[in-house]
Amino acid sequence: MYQFDMADGGDKAALYRDLAAALDALTTDEPDAIANMANAAALLWEYLPDLNWAGFYRVDPARVDELVLGPFQGKAACIRIAFGKGVCGAAAATRTTQRIADVHAFPGHIACDAASASELVVPIIADGRLLGVLDLDSPTADRFDATDQTGCEALMAMLAPRIAA
Repeated sequence: MYQFDMADGGDKAALYRDLAAALDALTTDEPDAIANMANAAALLWEYLPDLNWAGFYRVDPARVDELVLGPFQGKAACIRIAFGKGVCGAAAATRTTQRIADVHAFPGHIACDAASASELVVPIIADGRLLGVLDLDSPTADRFDATDQTGCEALMAMLAPRIAA
């Protein structure tokens, strides 16, 4: 069993450094992509405050223009999302992070949980190949800031080669 001493809530940059160390410890020698995504989702769910969903959508290898639900924490979610649809689909299509302060103002937002107010979606890319996206939802508008974006992008850069198999 793992136990981590995370930084107290006052220093968000320190929290992301601690999350990176924890994610590294959890995934460094594990070759299974699903296990690594499951532990990453659980870690983010446990230590990032004010989330109502944390998880992954993976590129479906049989349909390369569609995401399929991966490991997550939170309420049941949409199973498939086409590239270009909603926040996750936009991140997949553009391969750029989507930090949305108000999901209700996002054209085509897919509301799996009506309580979600803001969202951060980070593409996961290894060797130039899109593997999927990290999706974080919050019931609080404008929950995610530049530190969250930078921290999550660094976490996904670490995780990408560990789920690329």
